[in-house]
Amino acid sequence: MTLKLRRKIKLLRIFSVKVYIPKTLNLTCMSYGVLYVDDEINNLNSFKAAFRRDFDIYTAQSAREGRKILDTNEIGVIITDQRMPGMTGIEFLESIIPIYPDTIRILLTGFSDMNAVMDAINRGQVYKYLVKPWQNDELKLYIQNALEIYHLRRENKDLVQKLHQANLQLAQLTKQGQ
Repeated sequence: MTLKLRRKIKLLRIFSVKVYIPKTLNLTCMSYGVLYVDDEINNLNSFKAAFRRDFDIYTAQSAREGRKILDTNEIGVIITDQRMPGMTGIEFLESIIPIYPDTIRILLTGFSDMNAVMDAINRGQVYKYLVKPWQNDELKLYIQNALEIYHLRRENKDLVQKLHQANLQLAQLTKQGQ
């Protein structure tokens, strides 16, 4: 571990469990994938070329392909086009909520439609609704923020589970002491 990395990590003690929390989550967030679903191959290629150095990128040309990727990889952020044959982006995002509730969802579309915006928020529970063409710097920032939110959600679940286990142990010790 480098000195620079050691300076970025702060050690906390929670119920005698050591938890390392980085001051910046960028190192941790690289371990989660970013899935971009779009039926236009040129958009997929542009996206991958723009962000492959910064993120673990997966691409899919359909919702069905995207679902297969979700089932075999840990995806922290899903970015999808709205208008695709077979299933719209909102329908795809809505369909994965029960199975992948913590994954952050972004809708990226070439069309500005108020009904689509409302559906994206209400049905697809999107984090961001963006209009094509995207600006690389802006989209990179949104992806970084979304990955940090995903990481914090996972970490929060882990800590809640550890707290629950500690409470069970405490209850058992209290019962034994009586």
